[in-house]
Amino acid sequence: MRLAVIDLGTNTCNLLIADINNKTYEICYQGKVGVKLGKGGIHKNLLTQEAFDRAVSALKAHQQTITQVGGVDKIIAIATSAVRDASNKDTFAQTLLEETGISLTIISGEEEARLIFEGVKLAFGNLPNNSLILDIGGGSNEFIQIRDNSVHWKESFPLGMARVVENFAISDPILPEEIEAIESWFLVGLQTLWKEWNGITPDGLIGCSGAFDTLADLIDNTAPGTKLRVTQEISINEFNIVAERIIHSTKRVRKKLNAMEPLRVEMIVPAFIFIRLILKELKINKITQTDFALREGVLREWINH
Repeated sequence: MRLAVIDLGTNTCNLLIADINNKTYEICYQGKVGVKLGKGGIHKNLLTQEAFDRAVSALKAHQQTITQVGGVDKIIAIATSAVRDASNKDTFAQTLLEETGISLTIISGEEEARLIFEGVKLAFGNLPNNSLILDIGGGSNEFIQIRDNSVHWKESFPLGMARVVENFAISDPILPEEIEAIESWFLVGLQTLWKEWNGITPDGLIGCSGAFDTLADLIDNTAPGTKLRVTQEISINEFNIVAERIIHSTKRVRKKLNAMEPLRVEMIVPAFIFIRLILKELKINKITQTDFALREGVLREWINH
């Protein structure tokens, strides 16, 4: 069968089309459209009319791609943090259904973390023991602790990068006191993470989705979406060099970078501050990036259907 999975996130609307045959798969298409659902409303748990319009436009663009690729047997559309926390989520889902005919499934943070784990498992096969999976989103960040190739602990934190951009005044370039304020917010918000890993150092950080994809693109100096990475090792030194440069750069400089998607220009600074904090607090000395996340988690479930 040919499956299309739409992941309507806070920043991007992602599309995966794959063929499934006898427990094997082949990816036919991967792509994304920027939606910025959190812009102007995420701090009020509200989806603005502009967010409605951008989501409809993104789904219609993906429908065109699905038609062009052809032969799709099933479309699954999932919405995450910005939608699940919105007071007008039901109206939003109904509008998308009326405008596009696509039925949206709004999932919990726990379900999001579970599907991300499934996607990462599809990339790795056997997952490294005592590793920590991190998916950085616009609305939330999912952490998953791995023991014996299965989930030992998982949690979704509503500390996404769109929330940072909406809640904090960020200068251009960012000021030291602003970095400190953002770090303090993360430190307080991640109390259960610090408690879970108290006295334990993860053997490595597995980073999936947007910010980690951009990190790998910046290291490789490749344009977004041009290099499919199932897994890619990133040294702490490589991260530190890139993070230092990006965190202290101006928007104008970031816009000109070959590896920078327009929708990441604002979000990447708090994202790298976040990653740097996690590495420091948990004393992590290894990063593995993967393109595989929620969409691939849905794919894995259908492979094993």
